[in-house]
Amino acid sequence: MHSEVENILNEEEMETSAEEAGVLHEAEVHEEGEQIIDAHGEEAGHVAHETSLAPEPVFYIGKFEVTNSLVNAWISVALIIIFAVIISKKIKKIPRGLQNFFEFILEGALGVMDGVTHSREKSMKFLPLVFTLFIFILINNWLGIIPGVGTIGYTAMHSGHEVFIPYLRGSTADLNTTLALALIAVIAANVIGAIAVGVWTYINKFIRINDLMEIPKKIRKQPTIAIINPIQFFVGLIEIISEIAKIFSLSFRLFGNVFAGEVLLASIAAIIAFVVPVPFYFLEILVGVIQALIFSMLTLVYLTVATMEDAH
Repeated sequence: MHSEVENILNEEEMETSAEEAGVLHEAEVHEEGEQIIDAHGEEAGHVAHETSLAPEPVFYIGKFEVTNSLVNAWISVALIIIFAVIISKKIKKIPRGLQNFFEFILEGALGVMDGVTHSREKSMKFLPLVFTLFIFILINNWLGIIPGVGTIGYTAMHSGHEVFIPYLRGSTADLNTTLALALIAVIAANVIGAIAVGVWTYINKFIRINDLMEIPKKIRKQPTIAIINPIQFFVGLIEIISEIAKIFSLSFRLFGNVFAGEVLLASIAAIIAFVVPVPFYFLEILVGVIQALIFSMLTLVYLTVATMEDAH
């Protein structure tokens, strides 16, 4: 009788411990489930803010993709056109106000260009292209650091993650824009150079067929021509490589400096959003002017060299 009672008590204790273990297991599973849900909730609610090398699409015109940097470039062009129309309607023989200010800027620009071309005639010819490039690049550089540019946008799914895409982005922080500007500058320099000195003379700068054709005629009187002229021929081929290098140097220099400034401002603002970024904004304003000046002055140098009678 006593043993039977002990057996019953042992069975009840085992059932009680099993029930307690089951309750604890359910609690642990529930807690783990809550942690997993919280983790997924945080991941789903997180929006990635990344500075992308490539521009992001904002909308489409048919199949044409309009990126945020392209929109910024259009705004720059619109501002230039508006200013040009306003100024052109207020031109007077005796300049006043805004006209006087812009004439002062143009005179200063021509003075700087004269120091490179050594000719006011050439400076006047090159002014429309060089000064337009300077203004366009300068406006784009400054538009890229205006509050709201790069910070106002929408979210979209990319590779399974929610990312932030700004509506506007500095156009010169996009390699596509700087590459297009470099192509315009280098192609214009070569076309204007060919018109100025003659197409055949200009082509002979790169492919020096004349140097090879002179060898049979002058080799008796000048035996060294058999060595010098082939070297000059290969130097001409190197000139072709240098023209291609100009495109890369112009585009990557402008892109690298502006994009680096964009990343710098984003990094500083992420660390401390108030007061501290202000000096860096002034620095980027200065960098914007310097980079626009470098690009336009190099274009002027290419134009000047290309239009020299002696094309060496």
